[in-house]
Amino acid sequence: MPAIPDYFRISNAIMSDVRSGRLKPGDKLPSIAELCKQHEVGASTIRQVYIRLEALEVVHRHQGKGVFVTDPDTWMRKP
Repeated sequence: MPAIPDYFRISNAIMSDVRSGRLKPGDKLPSIAELCKQHEVGASTIRQVYIRLEALEVVHRHQGKGVFVTDPDTWMRKP
């Protein structure tokens, strides 16, 4: 069975934190540097996490302010 890429695993973990209520709509995600430390991956991996989460409408970015969780009811229904 092929290994799941780190960015996929981390973005799925963030989505499950939102679904379970550990992260709420409007919450700001940690910085790239903080997530790198937390998950022991490089910055490029975390950038991929944010790109995937943004594509799925799980988060939205505010330039210079951060990355924020959206309401799960508005997420795109993609696998």
